[in-house]
Amino acid sequence: MSMTEWMEMASYVVTVFGLPFAIYAFIREQRKERENEDEEGWQRLSDAYNDFLKLVLANPDLKLLTGERAFDLSEEQRERQRVIFEMLISLFERAYILLYTEPLTGRRKRRWHSWEDYMRHWCAREDFRELLPEMLSGEDEEFAAYIERLAREEATRRPR
Repeated sequence: MSMTEWMEMASYVVTVFGLPFAIYAFIREQRKERENEDEEGWQRLSDAYNDFLKLVLANPDLKLLTGERAFDLSEEQRERQRVIFEMLISLFERAYILLYTEPLTGRRKRRWHSWEDYMRHWCAREDFRELLPEMLSGEDEEFAAYIERLAREEATRRPR
C-alpha cells in the first residue's frame, strides 16, 4: 500500500470514527458546562435566601418567623416588613426566571421544588398575601401568575 493510499485510508477512519467522537465530546462538554452554570446560579440564589433569613432574624420585632400575622406593629415596623417582603418577592422572581422551565426534570425539578416550598411558606402568611398584588405590580407576568396561584392555594389550605 502506498503512502497516498494510507493517508486516504486514515482520512476515512478519522471521518468515520473521529468526527462523531469529536461531536459527542463537544456536546458532552457543553452539557457539563450548562449543568455547572445551573449549579452555580442555584447556589447563588440559595446564598441570597440565607442572607434574607439573616435579615429576618435581625428584625425579630416584626414577628416574621411566627408564620402568623402580627397585628400590633407600628407604622415604622409595617414599613420595614413591607420592604422585607418586597426583597423576598424580588428574590423569588429571580429564582423563577433562572430556575423554572417546563418540563421540570431531574436536578432542575428538585431545585425548583425547594424554591416552591419557600414561596408556599411565605404565601401562607395572611399579611404577605394581602401585600402581594401591590408587590407584583411591574413584575414578570408569568412569575406573578405563578405566585398568585400558590397564594390562592395556601389561603384555602390554611385557616385564617
